[in-house]
Amino acid sequence: MKGRVLIIAGSDSGGGAGIQADIKTVSALGGYAATAITALTAQNTLGVFGVLPVPAAFVAQQIRVVLDDLGADAIKTGMLLNAEIIDAIIETLANYPGIPLIVDPVMIAKGGASLLDQAALTSLRRLLPRAALVTPNLPEAEALLDRPIDSVEAMTAAARDLLSTGAQAVLLKGGHLDGEIVTDILAFGDEISRFESARIKTRHTHGTGCSLASAIATGLAQGLGLQSAVARGRDYVLEAIRTAPGYGSGHGPLNHGWGVDAS
Repeated sequence: MKGRVLIIAGSDSGGGAGIQADIKTVSALGGYAATAITALTAQNTLGVFGVLPVPAAFVAQQIRVVLDDLGADAIKTGMLLNAEIIDAIIETLANYPGIPLIVDPVMIAKGGASLLDQAALTSLRRLLPRAALVTPNLPEAEALLDRPIDSVEAMTAAARDLLSTGAQAVLLKGGHLDGEIVTDILAFGDEISRFESARIKTRHTHGTGCSLASAIATGLAQGLGLQSAVARGRDYVLEAIRTAPGYGSGHGPLNHGWGVDAS
């Protein structure tokens, strides 16, 4: 076991996304997962049926007690829900400089339910300068930049503009664009890298964003360089999609344990 990852995110009762997917991913890749829960959700593959926020002060307390005792080699955020929670996270993490922060700016669930209050967008933008990496999908990047992104060329420009928020690197995910090839754009410094893969036609994609961000966080926690962590994370998630177990009647979960020897 190598690489301690603190995950700050919401709980998915269906187990396909959120904290549950994060823990499975970190564990499958040989890391150690600790958590700070921001919200409880009642959800399954058909959608989100209820959300119960955790008080911001308690989110901050979870972060402090984990970092003061166990420490972390990387921190990953997912569903943050509201401005109070985000502001508490910003204030708390200011006391722990030097730990790479991966921000997955979760806003909308796979089934369409909102996972971030509209009023919290300003606070979320304040978190980005602390980030070593931000991993938005296209709708999330459009919300952060307040403009449409409708092509790979527009993705490249958007990734560069997201760097101007202060984040050290941006992985802009292009799965929402049409086409047989899915393109992700990684921007850091003056460099732009493009990752491409054939689209897998399946409804079993619940938790892909959570899982990818956690896979990358694990790689960084284990000492991989950014490009290597992104490449390994994408490979892990693609195989988890290909081998998805087929559970549920809606957007089904991935096979997070595909690389784990169960013998």
